[in-house]
Formats: sequence, C-alpha cells, structure tokens
Amino acid sequence: MLDTSIDFGGSTSPSGEVVTVEFPVDRYPKTAAHIQKAIREGEAAVCTIDRNGAKQNRQESLRGIPTKKGYDRDEWPMAMCEEGGTGADIEYVTPSDNRGAGSWIGNTLEDYPDGTRVKFKFK
Repeated sequence: MLDTSIDFGGSTSPSGEVVTVEFPVDRYPKTAAHIQKAIREGEAAVCTIDRNGAKQNRQESLRGIPTKKGYDRDEWPMAMCEEGGTGADIEYVTPSDNRGAGSWIGNTLEDYPDGTRVKFKFK
C-alpha cells in the first residue's frame, strides 16, 4: 500500500514528497528486522532512489564482508539508495527472505523515478 500524501519536508524527490511504503513484515521478517535495527542504530530511515549508483554502492558496502554459506548479505541502506554504499549496515539473512524482499521492493518501486525519497512503514 503506497501513501504519497505525506511530506516530511526538505525533500529532494521529483515530486517534493516522501513516498511511504508499507513493508510486508509477515512475508520477509528477517529483512524487516534488519532494516528496523539498522535505522534504530543510526542508519538513514529514508532511501533516495539512485538505480545508477547501485552497482558501485553494493561493491562498497560489501567490501571486506565475507560470504557465509546458506546466507545472503543484506544491506541497509540498500544499494539502490543514494544513502547506500560505504558504511551500510550488513547482516546475514536467509536467501529466500532477502531475495524475496528485494524483488518485492524492486516491483513496488519500479514506477518511481530516481530521486524519489522512500520511507518504509513496518506493521
């Protein structure tokens, strides 16, 4: 469920708003828990979409973080966020949870242009 009526001020999104997206905690509990923990610990709560920077951000955020058999390395802020990259919070998450969440996020945000600011709401 998208709510584009909320404006948190200071936005640089093309529409001048922050898009609020309700994250499906029940479907992707490990990823949701990681995002919430990372935000509580000081990571950015708002993601500015920057798809062109995703590859570089992913390289920077995962540098020096070893792979672990049976797990994916989940990043917050995500690589597709302008705020991602060096210093992102990394946690090992089961592949089905992490990849499912990534696919869900990608599909949910596909119609929003780069520069759109997104905040996840967790229930």
